[in-house]
Amino acid sequence: MDTNQLTVQLHGLPTHLWHAAKHLVETVLAPLLLFYALFQVTDFTGGLLAALGWVVAALVFRFSIGAKIPMVLWLTAAVLVVRTGLGFATGSTFVYFLEPSVQNFLLAAALLVSVPFERTFLAKLAADFCVLPPELTGHVRVQRFFRRVSLLWALVFTVNGLTTLWVLGQATLEHFMLVSTVGSFALVALAAVASLVWFRRELRGEGIRLSFGKPAAAAA
Repeated sequence: MDTNQLTVQLHGLPTHLWHAAKHLVETVLAPLLLFYALFQVTDFTGGLLAALGWVVAALVFRFSIGAKIPMVLWLTAAVLVVRTGLGFATGSTFVYFLEPSVQNFLLAAALLVSVPFERTFLAKLAADFCVLPPELTGHVRVQRFFRRVSLLWALVFTVNGLTTLWVLGQATLEHFMLVSTVGSFALVALAAVASLVWFRRELRGEGIRLSFGKPAAAAA
C-alpha cells in the first residue's frame, strides 16, 4: 500500500473523548471521591472499603457481562489492594496516600524498561483511552513514536511523583487531595496534548491522514 495516500478512518472525536472519560472516572475519580466521602461520613476504614469496593464491583460487573477488562483497571485494582492492606495495617492516611507517589515512579520505570520492545507499555495503556485501529498500532513509525513518547511520559510520572510527595508532607488531607488531583490532572492533560500534537506530526510525516467520523458514502 502506498503510505503517501493512506487514510485511516477513526470513530468520531466525541467517541474517543467518551471512551477516555469512562476509564478516567472508573479508575481515578470515582475511587478517590468515594474514599473522601466515606472518610468524612464514617472513618478511615469506611474510606478504604469504599474505594476498594468500587474497583472490585467494576471488575465483577465486566466479568459478568463478558466485557474486556482494560489494563488500567487491572492496575488500579492491584494498586488499591496494596494501598488498602497498608492502610489497614498502619491506620495512616499518610501511608495510604504515599503509595500513589511510589506508583508514579514505578510507572516511569515500566515505561523506560519497555522502550526497546515492539509494543511499549505506553502503547498498551493508550489503547484503554483511545481506540486505534491495527493499521496504526502496527505501523513502524507509530511504534517508533510510542517508544519516543514513552520518555516524555516517564518524565511526567517522575515529576508527578516528586510533586505529590512534597505536597503530602506539607498539606492537610483536604488540601493534599485537592492540590494533588488538580495538579496531576493538569500535568497529564498538558502531556496528553503535547503527545497528540507530536502524534499527528509523525503521521503527517509518513503521509498518513486521520479522518474522524463515519466514512463518506460512495457516489452512486
